[in-house]
Amino acid sequence: MNRLIVRYGYPLTGVILVIFAWVVVQRAARGWNEIIPLALAAAIVWAIGTPLFVFAWPRITVGGFKRAIVRRGLGDGPIPVNTLQAARETSSSAATGSLLTTGSDDLVYVAGWLDVRQEPHVLHVPDMAGRYYSVQFTEPSSGANVAYVGTRTTGEGAGEYLLTGPGWTGAVPAGMAHLALPSASALVIGRIFFAGDDDLAAARELARGMRLTPLGAAAG
Repeated sequence: MNRLIVRYGYPLTGVILVIFAWVVVQRAARGWNEIIPLALAAAIVWAIGTPLFVFAWPRITVGGFKRAIVRRGLGDGPIPVNTLQAARETSSSAATGSLLTTGSDDLVYVAGWLDVRQEPHVLHVPDMAGRYYSVQFTEPSSGANVAYVGTRTTGEGAGEYLLTGPGWTGAVPAGMAHLALPSASALVIGRIFFAGDDDLAAARELARGMRLTPLGAAAG
C-alpha cells in the first residue's frame, strides 16, 4: 500500500479530485440545494477522517513492516523478533518484490523488529573502518525515528549499545552506550555503504556482523 501511494500518489489524487468535481457538477445541475448535503458530508468526513488518518497511518505503516519482517524477511526467510538479517540483494527504486525498495543502489540493508518488554537488548556493531553506516529505530505508534546509531551520531568504530524501554532502571554495563527508547518495541533498519561491486562482499560481511543480544547474555 505504501509503495502504491508513493509511486502513484499524484495520479490517484488527480483521479479522486476529478470524481469529486464530477459529483459536484451533477448535484449542482439539479439545483444548489443538492450541494448542501454534499458539503456537510464532506465536512464531517474531513473532520473525522483527518485525525483518524494521522493517528492510524503510522501504526498501519510500521505494523506492515513488522508483519513483513517476521513473516518473510529480506530474502532468507522470516526474521525472528530481536534478530537482525542482512539483505542478500541491494535495493533500488527499480527492485521488485523487495521490502526495502529505495532510490539507492549503493547500500546493504539490515532489518529486524526489536522488543524489550521482557529484557533489554544490546546492539553489537563491528568496526566500520571509515565506512558510512547508520541504524535507525522507528517508534511504532508515531512512525518517528527516535534513535540513531551510526557514522554521524556515534562514529565509525565498533560499539555495543544498550536498548531499553520505558521505566527501565537497571545499571548500564561498562563499555556500553545507553539508548532509552520511548516504546518497548521498534522497527530497526540498518544501512551500510559500499563503493562498487568490488566492495559489496565486505559491506555484506559487516552487515552480518550487526546483531542483537539479550542483556543477560551480552553481560555474561
